[in-house]
Amino acid sequence: MSSLGEEITGYAAVVVTGGSSGIGKSFMGALAKLHPRVVICNLSRSIPDINLSQLNARHVPCDLADSGAIEAAAGEVRRFLAEAAPEGRVLLINNSGFGAYGRFAEAEPAAQLGMIDVNVRAVVELTGRLLPLLRARGGAIITVASTAAFQPTAYLATYGATKAFVLHWSLALNEELRGTGVRALALCPGPTSTAFFRRAGLKAGSVPDALGQTSEAVVDEALRALARGRALVVTGWKNKLVAAVASKLPKAFAARLGAAVLSRYRLRRATR
Repeated sequence: MSSLGEEITGYAAVVVTGGSSGIGKSFMGALAKLHPRVVICNLSRSIPDINLSQLNARHVPCDLADSGAIEAAAGEVRRFLAEAAPEGRVLLINNSGFGAYGRFAEAEPAAQLGMIDVNVRAVVELTGRLLPLLRARGGAIITVASTAAFQPTAYLATYGATKAFVLHWSLALNEELRGTGVRALALCPGPTSTAFFRRAGLKAGSVPDALGQTSEAVVDEALRALARGRALVVTGWKNKLVAAVASKLPKAFAARLGAAVLSRYRLRRATR
């Protein structure tokens, strides 16, 4: 077990998806503060609203819903790291993802499929394309799941299912990687103060502040879990309690209970 500072300074480069806002942006800021010399590569459609040169970072435009774009971006990442950080461990952070609140029958099929593309396929594809590099140099993979992964989530049916996938996938991957110099950490935050809820169609304040965390708090817990060699971290003590209880309930009952809770958030849609 290493200290947080020792763990982070052990990485020469970080590759993060969705660093333009929210948890991804907080990861970039925290890592640059802990390790100013680390090279950061962000993959997202939007350029982060931060000074990339000051963070020693590079933005690689990428639509993570597009498999061809991921292949091209992975190649650019490999070329960039070969020049900017040719040696040392690499940290891959699969952060990008989005949800859509509402009944599945009322949702646009294209939006649901796009969610699967970003939340699941992009995670698997990007990790698969960069894993040979990580295995050659050593490193770690943080994949952002959610407390929604621990039970069926009515009104967030597809989103919750995608997060259940990445949670179990990350835990299984970590076991497969034992002894290779690479490990995987599944990060499961609860409600977080990001643009997630607005994109999901919920107005500000739909989820009580007492149930949420800031993205900075989520990132701090994630990095400390990484330093401790953990395979799974649920951030926030209330979220830990909810996840522990939900994971032990019969699935059908958990789905009914979750529907009763989540249906309360459908009072008003967000306005754009």
